[in-house]
Amino acid sequence: MGSAAIVVAAVVGVTGTLLSPVLAQWSGAKTQRAEFERQKQAAQAQWEREQQQAELITRRTCYIEANAANRRYRIQLMNYLWHVRRGEVTDALRAELEVARQAHHSAFAEVQMVASPAVLAELDVMAKALSEGYRRTKCLEEGTPDPDDSFEVIEAYLQWIWDRWKEMRNVMRVDLGVHNSPPDPPSTGAL
Repeated sequence: MGSAAIVVAAVVGVTGTLLSPVLAQWSGAKTQRAEFERQKQAAQAQWEREQQQAELITRRTCYIEANAANRRYRIQLMNYLWHVRRGEVTDALRAELEVARQAHHSAFAEVQMVASPAVLAELDVMAKALSEGYRRTKCLEEGTPDPDDSFEVIEAYLQWIWDRWKEMRNVMRVDLGVHNSPPDPPSTGAL
């Protein structure tokens, strides 16, 4: 029995010696696979963070442009309406209004591609309101206003657009993660 135990011990020793490099290589490969998988997950998470940041920057840029274009278009409409009232509309004023209108259309088209559903809903309301304000102002200028439309009624409508613009701006700010929106300043009517 003693010699059998020696033979078994020798076989186990030789087998262990022969298998130890294989087991070490297998263990190292397993560790490398785990490390590779961890690095792959970290790289994917980093890429996703960078994509989210890039999308946020794009959305922010488009929101700024749309916000400025909406504001500028409404201001131009208000100024134009005043000139219509005084009968002082010139080709230069028409051109200024058209530039603001086209800038608004361009900014609106761009922001439609990146806006969240909540912002897009506000933008749609604003675009329709500005289009209606433009139509009503031009009808007044041409002497064919809508029934019950007048300078004062259209001016009130453009003021309502100003109030809607503030709502749109706040929805944009929330969408961008700016939750500490300051209170809106009192309206002066001309802005």
